[in-house]
Amino acid sequence: MEKEKIVCVTGASGYIASWIVKFLLQRGYTVRATVRDPGNPKKVSHLVNLDGAKERLHLFKADLLEEGSFDSVVEGCDGVFHTASPVRFVVNNPQAELIDPAVKGTLNVLKSCAKSPSVKRVVLTSSVSAVALNGRPKTPETVLDETWFSDPDVCRELELWYSLSKTLAEDAAWKFVNENNIDMVVINPTMVAGTLLQAEINESVEQILNLINGKPFQNKCFGWVDVKDVANAHILAYEIASASGRYCLSERVIHYSELATILRDLYPTLQIPDKCEVDEAYIPTYQISTDKAKKELGIELIPLEVSFRETVESFREKKLVNF
Repeated sequence: MEKEKIVCVTGASGYIASWIVKFLLQRGYTVRATVRDPGNPKKVSHLVNLDGAKERLHLFKADLLEEGSFDSVVEGCDGVFHTASPVRFVVNNPQAELIDPAVKGTLNVLKSCAKSPSVKRVVLTSSVSAVALNGRPKTPETVLDETWFSDPDVCRELELWYSLSKTLAEDAAWKFVNENNIDMVVINPTMVAGTLLQAEINESVEQILNLINGKPFQNKCFGWVDVKDVANAHILAYEIASASGRYCLSERVIHYSELATILRDLYPTLQIPDKCEVDEAYIPTYQISTDKAKKELGIELIPLEVSFRETVESFREKKLVNF
């Protein structure tokens, strides 16, 4: 009988984390999932209803800002997937709402890992926000990759607080794991789309909902990737012994006008806006290389058109739209 494979997923009720939990259970892992409120059915029913959850999913309450609150959960785990970090693009108090939970939370989880001799590897969910913002100009010829690191000062100047929180958290994590000899692999996804397992909407797919609801689009470019690919990449980064460093994940970078066009092609009857909220030249797109993830993790990325359709079908199923 093979030894039970036990792993921990922090922030397990979130968009990416829920899929990580689902895929881990499918692969036969026992999962210790931390959530803020295990007693709130709205937050956890999508997890407890997953196949294999009855036998192999254990929910724990843990607070990112409380030192030591992950000790007992991590103790005895072979691997830890740290995905818990607030995703908010509009905040009143960036330090309290984003930066502290991201940075202190990551260090709290890593400190618990450092105390537990059973932990072989940590997989950290970072973001392309921790890669792309370094003041270098971006053109359609520019190719970002894992060697790029965002500059906290650039994030502050642009008041991109979410990006700052991810940049500082990843910086702090690398410093800590290097000093404490922890094996860590980092996943840096772009905006994430695809089927939602959780009940409520998150900030990345909200952009798609806004377009369906007829809001003019922003003059911005983002990379997008499917949530299933992101979850799968986390597990491969854990299972493939030779995986190391960071992995950027992006199916492709598009301007919001192109997102609107794709949605219009998928759903011709919808009144998807074809106007931008500002009257100015569109920001140019750029490229994000996923060669490293494809080569070392062996992942094939789901086309955006498929992800966007699944996102919209998810909205329908959850009665967030009716058409």
